[in-house]
Amino acid sequence: MCGIVGLHLRSPSLEPELGMLLAEMLVAMTDRGPDSAGIAIYEDEKPDTEHRYSLHSGGGSLDWLRLAEQLADQVGADVRAERISDAAVFSSSVAPATFLPALAVASPTVNVFSQGRAVQVFKDVGTPEEICTRYEIRSRTGYQGLGHTRMATESAVTTEHSHPFSPAGDICLVHNGSFSNYASVRRDLIDQGAVFDTDNDSEVAARLIARELSRGKGLGEALERLLDSLDGFYTLLVTTADEFAVVRDPFACKPAVIAETDDYIAFGSEYRALAGLPGIDKARVFEPGPEELFVWSR
Repeated sequence: MCGIVGLHLRSPSLEPELGMLLAEMLVAMTDRGPDSAGIAIYEDEKPDTEHRYSLHSGGGSLDWLRLAEQLADQVGADVRAERISDAAVFSSSVAPATFLPALAVASPTVNVFSQGRAVQVFKDVGTPEEICTRYEIRSRTGYQGLGHTRMATESAVTTEHSHPFSPAGDICLVHNGSFSNYASVRRDLIDQGAVFDTDNDSEVAARLIARELSRGKGLGEALERLLDSLDGFYTLLVTTADEFAVVRDPFACKPAVIAETDDYIAFGSEYRALAGLPGIDKARVFEPGPEELFVWSR
């Protein structure tokens, strides 16, 4: 059992409140997963020449400013660091193909939790309240976000195994449930060149979606491929820089509630995650059906 939440804003007037709203939604799901928690925040994209990298120290303290200086020397471009507890968000004009290998040399123990032009990912072991406080989630602004609180069933309780999973630029996935055939799908993806960071079954789903998107498929098509490929009981919330998508397994065993207003699309494992949202009393509230797929775009 895990708890997942998400918020896709239609009204710019709510963007200053995104972090606060998401944090309260996730805290409401605490008893669905006490092991670890995480949130992805999408802010307006940086210019075409700007990339964001969400990093975590991997245990122990780290001088993020010094690391940014080392990387700037290696890649020959400016690297800026925003430090938040054991994490940091680096910004640079250097693309991932150059930046990530340089980071691996400069600091091999650093975890890369996301990269892209819009997304930032913060996750760790602990309760939603602890993680939201530790990483100052309530003060963050943006147009879209998702969150997860985990009760581990398939892999270890570590920061790396927590959600969201971000397998490629600006893609994020959170998952409630389990996949029964993920090991065989994982082997197929590895044979095709995929590289995994964990043995978590949810990462298999994330990398399967990333593969389909890299082949030119839309997010809806990628999720249809997932429905055909992975067996189990699950609800998934998947985001890109422009899209917000929900899908359930063929039996709809895992809970899911969606609220839609002129100002936002909101998702929660249970309605209580949505109950504090502004205008929820006027929202269209519904439960997606088995294998029912919803994709909303900016």
